[in-house]
Amino acid sequence: MSDNQTERKGRAELTDQVNDRQSAGSDSKSEARSADEAKALQPPADDRVAEQAVALDDVRAAERSTDRAAVTEMRRKARRSFIVGGAAALTALGGWRWLRTRREVDGLGWPLRLSHEFNEGLSRDYFSRARLTPTFPHEMATEPRVNGLEGLETEFDPAKWKLAIFGLANPPETSDETSSSATSTASDKKSAASDASSSDENDDTSDEAAEADSGDSATSNTPDLSLTLNDIKQLPRAEMVTQLKCIEGWSVIVHWAGARLADLIAKYPPLTRSGESPDVLRRPDDLAGYVSLETPNGGYYVGLDMESALHPQTLLCYEMNGQPLSLKHGAPLRLVIPVKYGIKNIKRIGKITYTDKRPADYWAERGYDWYSGH
Repeated sequence: MSDNQTERKGRAELTDQVNDRQSAGSDSKSEARSADEAKALQPPADDRVAEQAVALDDVRAAERSTDRAAVTEMRRKARRSFIVGGAAALTALGGWRWLRTRREVDGLGWPLRLSHEFNEGLSRDYFSRARLTPTFPHEMATEPRVNGLEGLETEFDPAKWKLAIFGLANPPETSDETSSSATSTASDKKSAASDASSSDENDDTSDEAAEADSGDSATSNTPDLSLTLNDIKQLPRAEMVTQLKCIEGWSVIVHWAGARLADLIAKYPPLTRSGESPDVLRRPDDLAGYVSLETPNGGYYVGLDMESALHPQTLLCYEMNGQPLSLKHGAPLRLVIPVKYGIKNIKRIGKITYTDKRPADYWAERGYDWYSGH
């Protein structure tokens, strides 16, 4: 390369360097001018502090305003809640006092009794003998607590026990020694009254009245049928493991054994409403509507509607968890009806009466639901 070319190249490079430096300086000056202009546009530091203080005051003022509004709303709602709550409490107190002063029906104020009857109506409408309560494995069975001793005498001999049945459609004529002895006793009393009448003609009216009274007493106290425990055991045996539920809130699973009440009713049917011969299987609605059950001393008594009595899980129970019933659990015979609460599961049945009038019930007379189903 010639010297002239080398010189020209060096001058060009020097020119480029100068231009680059001038461009950088120009950019720096531009940036400096922009910073100066921005700095000039910003307010002084004291003014900025003042503006920030004003903004902070505005925020705090807004917060105080919001707090005051919230407090005002809370106070308004608190007053309203207090007024509404007080009115509700006074209304409830007045309603309770009103209920307590209503006339009683079977031990309960009539409005509450009406609610019981309404619930009973619903339960009976939806009741079905085809609906069974749940059953459980035998190993889950345990002994229930002894809960309620009403009607259970402290001195009781199971060997002398008999089940008296009233209201049969066709009472057996010679199936019961008690019935026979009662009939002969009534005849003796009538004969004695007749002899007294013939010996004293002036007392005819008195003797006839005594005779009538004697006959009525024999009829009212004489069962249509008396059965021993062995007689009950002649009915088909049934076993089940079901839950015994108490109105107190507890429950227990028990293994029961006995005879279905439906089998007893089928063998010894009650009077019918139509007067025709009873047919438990085909015309159960024609049977007397209720079954009354009492302890031998009459101290405890329950009533069942006939449909519940015919339920296949309603048992005349004589065994519990594989053993004969103990006295404290109602030996020799008790009722087990798992579709109802424990208050209906009467212990030590001594008397069964078929009737078309709703019978008395121990706990219904003390304010509980007569139906007591669950």
